Amino acid sequence: MRRTVGLYVHIPFCRSKCAYCDFYSMSVQEKTIWDDYVKALVKHIKETGSSLGSHAVDTVYFGGGTPSLIGHKRLVTLLESIDKHCRLSQGAEISLEGNPDSLEEKSLKKLRRGGFNRLSIGVQSFDDGLLKMLSRPHSSDQAQQAFHSARKAGFDNISLDLLFGLPWQTAAQWAHALHTAVSLGPEHVSCYGLKLEEGTPLHLNRGEYAFPDDDTQADQYFQCVEGLERAGYKQYEISNFARPGYECRHNMKYWTLQPYVGLGPAAHSDFGNRRWSYVRDLKSYVNGVNEEGVLTDDMEEIPRLERAGEYVMLGLRTARGISGNEYSREFRVSFDALEERLEVQKKRGLAAREGDRWRLTPQGFLLSNRIIGDLLEALSETERRVSTQ
Repeated sequence: MRRTVGLYVHIPFCRSKCAYCDFYSMSVQEKTIWDDYVKALVKHIKETGSSLGSHAVDTVYFGGGTPSLIGHKRLVTLLESIDKHCRLSQGAEISLEGNPDSLEEKSLKKLRRGGFNRLSIGVQSFDDGLLKMLSRPHSSDQAQQAFHSARKAGFDNISLDLLFGLPWQTAAQWAHALHTAVSLGPEHVSCYGLKLEEGTPLHLNRGEYAFPDDDTQADQYFQCVEGLERAGYKQYEISNFARPGYECRHNMKYWTLQPYVGLGPAAHSDFGNRRWSYVRDLKSYVNGVNEEGVLTDDMEEIPRLERAGEYVMLGLRTARGISGNEYSREFRVSFDALEERLEVQKKRGLAAREGDRWRLTPQGFLLSNRIIGDLLEALSETERRVSTQ
């Protein structure tokens, strides 16, 4: 079987920083900085290609930040470098994140001709008041126009990102967002509950906002699950919904423990049973690449039982779930303790079993952190018993 790997390329530039975002990104629009960064990435791509061995790259994901902000020429240059140095597979999924204000039909056509075949548009809301509150640099009309421009440019695999659980967001506003998204007809929809990340403007000024309570967020979540299912979108992960055949192949690598390599400041990798991340600073990253200095700020081998925990934690985020046989065969440890606890969750309507596979129900997804924490505790207890025998 051919071995494959996913490649993530971080573009940390934004037109402005959103009020809720804690990703490594910055409001920088100096094109000389963009060019210096692209040159460093091209060099790092070449070095990375030689370290991938026989692995073919079958998914590439340009995330950010706002990758579309730096323009089609720089993005196509990066993709051409990947194709040249990294064994890019024929039929590879090539995804690009973009904000509506930086997606124009002319550039989108050149991106499509340059090899990009999947577009993820950061809409977040179709309500201009909520967009302003989130410090988003676009309007609802711009979001819809960006979608139509992408279609005209030839993109037939488009995802829309939406947020729920926003301050002052009503059920009617959320219903409008879902209805508008569905009416556009994307192949994929991601719906994320807003999280107050420490240090973000929204967190620092949280006393000024009226956030929905847990019950309201739960109602909005089920409103999303049920509404998208009626519209033909299958939930394949806690926050992700797709028409058949349009699940994001790159993101599935994260959730199914397939290898991936990240490039750019703060990018993470999991390859060759090692996990590492790069420095969370643009200047340090560029200097590290150009001067062959230290790039990583963390690297570790992954112990077998830690990997078992990741299998449970990530697998239960997906509708596919986890398999007791896979677990026992791969990690050489009994699944019995986990199965006992999953049986309890099944009686509560939070988990379901189909043959050898266990998955969480939509109600279980809502409480996934608590359920997975309980299962990881069972795994730790099993590890302690084995180590004392």
